[in-house]
Amino acid sequence: MTTFWHTSAGSGDPVALLHGGFSDSRDFDLSLSGLSDAFTVHAYDRRGHGRSPDLPGPITMSVLAADAEAFLTDVVGGPAVLCGYSAGGAVALHTALRRPGLVRALVLISTAYAVDGMLFAPTADAPLPPAVVARYAEVSPDGPDHLPVIQAKLAESIATEPGLTPSDLARIACPTLVVAADDDLVTLEHTAALYGALPDARLAILPGTSHLLLLEAPDRVTTLVRDFLTGGFATSRLMPIRRR
Repeated sequence: MTTFWHTSAGSGDPVALLHGGFSDSRDFDLSLSGLSDAFTVHAYDRRGHGRSPDLPGPITMSVLAADAEAFLTDVVGGPAVLCGYSAGGAVALHTALRRPGLVRALVLISTAYAVDGMLFAPTADAPLPPAVVARYAEVSPDGPDHLPVIQAKLAESIATEPGLTPSDLARIACPTLVVAADDDLVTLEHTAALYGALPDARLAILPGTSHLLLLEAPDRVTTLVRDFLTGGFATSRLMPIRRR
């Protein structure tokens, strides 16, 4: 874990931010980083992303979940709320299954638990958006020419890993907030299935937003997450039917 770039800010209960694929912790600069006024907010750049170098071997969900576990143990120092965006949400889910004692609660933003929940997935040969390439080049210690290597590793992982199932999700007992856009890369049907399979979940769909909702509606996302965290993960269901 000492290999990975990380940062911490604020004081209070720990919250760990897990960024999306082909990006880094700057995903949260306009949104959840602001939670440091009430919480200790930790973030790190995953292997081969942002300011963290690539390491030998594949970049699979099991590897990334092990890295997250090490971050919680070595840097955060114990259990935390995991807030994952996009691929970071998948890492958070896998971490909660591996080490439930290290995860107090989950916030899953635009998250697919299996690849078939996305309208399209990265492949090894598809050109990445120029903005993604430029942002990688700004900070990567491996240099801009290494991005195709990362792309190939992630594409291989997506193509070969089965993802999670509703039965897997049913074993995640911690309180969870599921947030998605109404025009997301993750289908609404998949988001509803994620919400429905988690035993203790709340659901928020942000109207007029896309998969880039952290940039499009940072204040709305932060307010949702802050209310979830400061409310002690409580619910206000006066007429529970399916979740009685």
